[in-house]
Amino acid sequence: MEKQIQQSLHFYIFSTISILLLHASSAQKASSFSTQLNNRRLLSSFDADNSLVVEPSLVFHNPRLENAYIALQALRRSIFSDPKNVTENWSGSDVCNYTGIVCAPSPDCHSELTVAGVELNHADIAGELPDELGLLYDIAWFHLNSNRFCGRIPQSFMNFKLLYELDLSNNRFAGKFPGVVLRIPNLKYLDLRFNDFEGKIPQRLFEKNLDAIFINNNRFSSILPENIGSSPASVLVLANNGFRGCFPASLGNMSRTLNEIILKNNEFRSCLPSEIGLLKNVTVFDVGFNRITGTLPESMAEMESLVHLGLSNNKLTGNISAGLCSLPGLVSFASDYNYFTGCSSKCEKSPGFDDRRNCVKGRPTQRSSLQCKMFLSRQIDCNAFRCPPPPLLQPSPPIPPPPPPPPPPQLPPPPALSSSPPPTYSPPPCPNLPPPPPPCAQPSTPPSPPPCEPHQPPPVAAVPDASPPPPPPSI
Repeated sequence: MEKQIQQSLHFYIFSTISILLLHASSAQKASSFSTQLNNRRLLSSFDADNSLVVEPSLVFHNPRLENAYIALQALRRSIFSDPKNVTENWSGSDVCNYTGIVCAPSPDCHSELTVAGVELNHADIAGELPDELGLLYDIAWFHLNSNRFCGRIPQSFMNFKLLYELDLSNNRFAGKFPGVVLRIPNLKYLDLRFNDFEGKIPQRLFEKNLDAIFINNNRFSSILPENIGSSPASVLVLANNGFRGCFPASLGNMSRTLNEIILKNNEFRSCLPSEIGLLKNVTVFDVGFNRITGTLPESMAEMESLVHLGLSNNKLTGNISAGLCSLPGLVSFASDYNYFTGCSSKCEKSPGFDDRRNCVKGRPTQRSSLQCKMFLSRQIDCNAFRCPPPPLLQPSPPIPPPPPPPPPPQLPPPPALSSSPPPTYSPPPCPNLPPPPPPCAQPSTPPSPPPCEPHQPPPVAAVPDASPPPPPPSI
């Protein structure tokens, strides 16, 4: 009997402890869930498991700086090598005193400070970019060049509505072209050079209103989109990649904006199109180290702003015209390692002219006669490359003239309105007024007996004088 009682007592104690532990576990889970929920509310779309909770003891002057604290602490936590101790003072609520962080008055509230820029160039920092960086809503520039950041660009970068400059060059980012950068609305300067991005270039890159595009020294390998000539960029650097196919003739459509274009060390294989002669504002034109063949278009002599011209290490033939070497601002002209057969004396006298390893008779350090004979014996047909013609974007510049015509059609309406006032159409309303007097005469009879006695013959005239105030002064 005593054993049964002890067994019952043990069972009761065990059940009670189990129930208590279950309640404690549930409470702990509820508390954890509540904390995660608060974190989700704080960081919206960010992962609550990796989010940071702000210490209650910290005081922030405004919510913008609190968001910046969360973002920068997440970045600091994602760094696994900081040999120069750049982020050593990244603690506390005074984020404006963090090294590399620049604050300024908020654009929509000048009385509040906000983080306006991140300057961590040449810091040799290794790490990744966390999603929480999207909390830096007000930054205008984000500079991280010459570090060791890796991984991919967070999708939260689309929150940077005011970002003007994005420099992620000379890091170790990888993957396909980061399409999120094309969703930053006010971006003007994009620098992704010296990384490990690969694959195709999206057409949207050249539809975006960018002023400078630097994507050189990556692993891109594709044919350039045909709409490359639609870009409004003034600087376009695509060098040291694996771009192939035809040299884009649509570049001629960038004549109004383009100042520098560098396409060297790719795999372009075609002739140079005559449309490049339209680039009258270009100062730097470098297509060296490709497989470009054929003769130089005569239109190149019209590139009047050229300062640096790079054609070396291709398969170009023919003569170099005197017009091209006579361009007033031309300082350097690299035509070496081609198969040119002649050049003007003006080119030879130019101090920046380099024609080594060509087939020009009488010039020093040329190719052997056997090399020249073997290559020049082949006929070159530029049509054989089947390069697509440039899209007809040149008619689009004339499209601005049409907007002026719309104002003329607006001018005719004013004369019509001015002609209508002369008739004034006041007579028509006046005849309409007599009909109302009979009804008005009924209500006006009580107050009007005195005036009506002297003016009984024209009672109808007295009524219209009372209704519109203007007639009495005219009378």
